[in-house]
Amino acid sequence: MAVPKKRISASKKRIRKKFWKKKGYWAALKAFSLGKSLSTGNSKSFCVTNK
Repeated sequence: MAVPKKRISASKKRIRKKFWKKKGYWAALKAFSLGKSLSTGNSKSFCVTNK
């Protein structure tokens, strides 16, 4: 028979949600930084040929 899960406290829920959102923030920041370096030509990790 199925047993219901224990209820997670509000503080734990907030902590998990905040951590999850922060991961997205850092991923977006890295992507923006990479795009910026590609557009200015200062990229060291990607080789882009300009025509």
